[in-house]
Amino acid sequence: MAIAGLFYGGVSYDTIIRNGLWFDGTGAPSAIRNLGIRAGRVVAVSEDDLDATGCPQVIDATGKWVMPGMLDIHTHYDVEVLNGPALAESLRHGVTTVMLGSCSLSTVHVDASDAGDIFGRVEAIPRDHVIAAVEEHKTWSNCEQYIQALESRPLGPNIAAFIGHSDMRAATMGLDRATRKDQRPTEAEQAQMECWLSEALEAGFVGMSSQQLLFDKLDGDVCRSRTLPSTYAKPRELRRLKALLRRAGRVLQSGPDIENPLNLGSQLAQSLGLIRNPLKTSLLSAADVKSNPYSIHALGPAARLVNRLGGNFRWQHLPVPFEVYADGIDLVVFEEFGAGAAALHLRDEVERNELMRDAAYRRRFRKEYESKLGIRVWQRDFFDAEIVACPDTSIVGKSFGLVGQERGGVHPVDAFLDLVLEHGTALRWRTTISNHRPEVLKKLAADSGIQMGFSDAGAHLRNMAFYNMGLRLLRHVYSAERAGKPFMTVEHAVHRLTGELADWYRLDAGHLRIGDRADIVIVDPAHLDDSLDRYAEERVDHYGGLSRMVNRNDDTVSGVFVGGRAVFLDGKPTHLVGKRRTGRFLRAAHKAPALVEQEGELASVG
Repeated sequence: MAIAGLFYGGVSYDTIIRNGLWFDGTGAPSAIRNLGIRAGRVVAVSEDDLDATGCPQVIDATGKWVMPGMLDIHTHYDVEVLNGPALAESLRHGVTTVMLGSCSLSTVHVDASDAGDIFGRVEAIPRDHVIAAVEEHKTWSNCEQYIQALESRPLGPNIAAFIGHSDMRAATMGLDRATRKDQRPTEAEQAQMECWLSEALEAGFVGMSSQQLLFDKLDGDVCRSRTLPSTYAKPRELRRLKALLRRAGRVLQSGPDIENPLNLGSQLAQSLGLIRNPLKTSLLSAADVKSNPYSIHALGPAARLVNRLGGNFRWQHLPVPFEVYADGIDLVVFEEFGAGAAALHLRDEVERNELMRDAAYRRRFRKEYESKLGIRVWQRDFFDAEIVACPDTSIVGKSFGLVGQERGGVHPVDAFLDLVLEHGTALRWRTTISNHRPEVLKKLAADSGIQMGFSDAGAHLRNMAFYNMGLRLLRHVYSAERAGKPFMTVEHAVHRLTGELADWYRLDAGHLRIGDRADIVIVDPAHLDDSLDRYAEERVDHYGGLSRMVNRNDDTVSGVFVGGRAVFLDGKPTHLVGKRRTGRFLRAAHKAPALVEQEGELASVG
């Protein structure tokens, strides 16, 4: 049976996608269907052929999956969206909606210098380029103006956003006072933060992000190596901000202080309503960490218990192995212990090298490396760290531990520091920190207390590339299904990456039904293969030509549409990308009108 709309301006459809296996994003059974798109929306989903008379674009999707564009709920594109608003690295992998403002960081209220300090070291984005981008583009002083500024740019994907607690706190108190233990916001400053949060929620931000994790450190000179402003907030400050989120039904994204079990417990318990509204809480993160292989077994049950008691809690989860790369010692995991943080505190290469030669420093590094006390993210095992590039090609493919053994039984720490001193950032190495056990990943992927997120797109540009994490989850599910050992249906996996996220964050996205905006990805399941694991390098002009890690699996994604307009076809960006706006700011709990082009200008159609 055909379900179709009326002709529009003499043309029935702007685009027809034929004979694809259609997923609507709800988890309902998939089916072979023909889709008709007009004025940015899906207007036909039909078993029968659609009349292509006058249709300028007809795509044959035979043998392919036609599904809603995926959501990426944890990015740090806040800076890149200013200078490179196409965000093509996400688009090319079928991500059509990205969320800004994670981990307490946003650029709504802070000035350029403070933005450089809070983004530069924490997210490994070049500080000078953060400052330059904010100085050049910042025309806003509130959330509505920020939205207008974003929508004045040629956005590629749709944008949704948290307001960052560290952003508000630094702008209110000044970065120096906001990062001192003996300072509290005055009543007027507290009121200002509450006013800004209320404005953000009214403007359609999905909520507020905060952060209590203590190894995220500031850049710059004045406050260098202090933790993020939100980590200095006391319970009263947080309670008053959370009360606004509760009343509005919006989300708190947070990262707990993993060294403090009481903080982790309180983050779980805060979601409970009891005599008040539940607080929708998205917490970082559910990961099968090598350093503590047993902790993951408690996370899912804890979330499910809280939700059974009336809470509304989710862990964020990266559904792929958490593999990181490093150039020399430049890697955020070293921030979690004193000796590593001491080296990263020093920006001057001569000073840093002098420190790494110091015998007392090396003793301290070895002691902390070998210590089994405390909770950690990195497993601290240099035998589990492979050298992938080095001017001395004889050590490529070896671990630092093995190099130490070959050099006469040198301690792995000394072998590592010696090589950093010898080769600096030309020494490139990798390790997998978590999510290394496929069977555990299967259980996490199906857990109702866990959300698919945490790609960190736009950050850690030389260290990680998870832009295609959604495709890698689909491969995991599809491969298990073909092997006769399914752990989740493909329909459920698509739902988890699309409609489930959109519905929880109250965004008009993630579905592909009649009347929905046509945010679409066409996936070729024949190419859900090993190409998804490969990394490449891509020059980033707006970061001074920095080469960043990217994913390249262009055969896997045949087409990507945002608002009914093709942005990628056969792995190549269309003429619109970076030139015309296809995405828009998605306001929480609002129906988003589609964007259509009329005589060269974009207009909204409800």
